[in-house]
Amino acid sequence: MIQQPTNSAATAGGVAAPPPTGPVRLTINGQQHTLQIAPWTTLLDALREYLNLTGTKKGCDHGQCGACTVLVDGKRINSCLSLAVMHEGEEITTIEGLGTQENLHPLQQAFVDHDAFQCGYCTPGQICSAQGLINEGKARTEDEIREHMSGNVCRCGAYVGILNAVKEVVDKQ
Repeated sequence: MIQQPTNSAATAGGVAAPPPTGPVRLTINGQQHTLQIAPWTTLLDALREYLNLTGTKKGCDHGQCGACTVLVDGKRINSCLSLAVMHEGEEITTIEGLGTQENLHPLQQAFVDHDAFQCGYCTPGQICSAQGLINEGKARTEDEIREHMSGNVCRCGAYVGILNAVKEVVDKQ
């Protein structure tokens, strides 16, 4: 038999207390934000649920697909595996911070030009990952691009277009 705690709000007929929250100050796409969130809130959930930055996708929620890739201080991370509180004082860039509809980022334009997406669900993570590997200086050859982009899964199989788009931008560097 499972014993219930005797001092719980549920046994006292009350309502359970909300989870503890605290202020977290994040710089996202060049703008300061202070969020009142629980300490276990992932960066992905902070972006999507608290700031309505829904370009970053929740795919597997286990760090296996790359759909949630964002840039932190120019380096790519899986935002589903990182707590928001860990990124105070760092510059977070999402797909929304890379370009605009009027002025696409070179990678965004290359993805359009090379038809590097089908359903588009993985595209924001693919683009952020590609920008990260360019920032990291790890994208020089097609084999290096393939290797360093291997953590970003495209279920539609648009890999040829993705490779061509990234390679075009790398070659212009």
